[in-house]
Amino acid sequence: MQITWGMLRQTNEEMLELLPLLSESPELLKEKFVWYSMAPRTLLTGYYEPYLEASLTPHPDYPYPLYSVPADLKTLDLGKFHHRWKGQKLIYRQENGEVLPYHDREDIDFEGALQSKGLEIAWVKDLVDVFILQIQGSGRLVLPDGNVKHVLYAGKNGLKYVSLGKVLINRGLLPKEGMSMQKIRAFLAENPELVEELLTTNPSYVFFRLDDEGPFGSMGAPLTPMASVAVDSKVLPLGSLALLTTRLPQQDANAKAPFVRMVMAQDRGGAIKGTRVDLFCGSGSDAEYLAGHLTSWSHVYLPISRALVEEMEAAKVEK
Repeated sequence: MQITWGMLRQTNEEMLELLPLLSESPELLKEKFVWYSMAPRTLLTGYYEPYLEASLTPHPDYPYPLYSVPADLKTLDLGKFHHRWKGQKLIYRQENGEVLPYHDREDIDFEGALQSKGLEIAWVKDLVDVFILQIQGSGRLVLPDGNVKHVLYAGKNGLKYVSLGKVLINRGLLPKEGMSMQKIRAFLAENPELVEELLTTNPSYVFFRLDDEGPFGSMGAPLTPMASVAVDSKVLPLGSLALLTTRLPQQDANAKAPFVRMVMAQDRGGAIKGTRVDLFCGSGSDAEYLAGHLTSWSHVYLPISRALVEEMEAAKVEK
């Protein structure tokens, strides 16, 4: 069966009407909706809002800048040139009349490609914090006076995202078993001479903006911890409701705890492809632990209005 935007909209509207009744009558979920399993099974990972020590003005204690979107970063809609390229974009820059890929991580962080262009929106203490912030997509800046500022995704350089965890595994620097963001951070802290070499294996670079609110997903709506997910919108459209069933790692226990919850596809991610889903875990130390350790095979079920499904099946019979 082909699922249309209209079907998703009606499903969401019916779900909103039922919400006040579900605590007393959970059986309505089965009565009113047909649940379609996303196949193959889903790899569930997590992301969160990291806290970074930062300053909004230059200071020797905060040597690493966060940049806004550069004016020379251009985007071209390739779908305008050929139908085969519909939905694809080219991110580029021009130099002496030549079209080139935009500056990569090595150019920006270690060769100063964006220095002295007035693009800095803040400065942070740790370059690895900048790298992790770019993977997560948003965070919170803790300023010297104790105030907190949201720093939000604004754009990227268009180059391929490369997982540092996979690089460390492939080079034999860390084992695959138990891989986590915490282990990556610890390895970089213990081997500062390798930081530049390892960080530049990921050419992808993210640009940011400051805000007093956040974080926001790709739909422009605020993200809700443990309820908002990032998806490949070609597989699961933004705005879709889904039932997620999985098991989550526990910080003080070896066993994983069952987790069953309705979630909404509200965000995208550069590394989120196919049926993989990324759960927004929130902010703080607990969220950091969960996001850093979450790699679980899960099941995702998409609800569709039963009335619509029955209507479509009846129409097929008539034909």
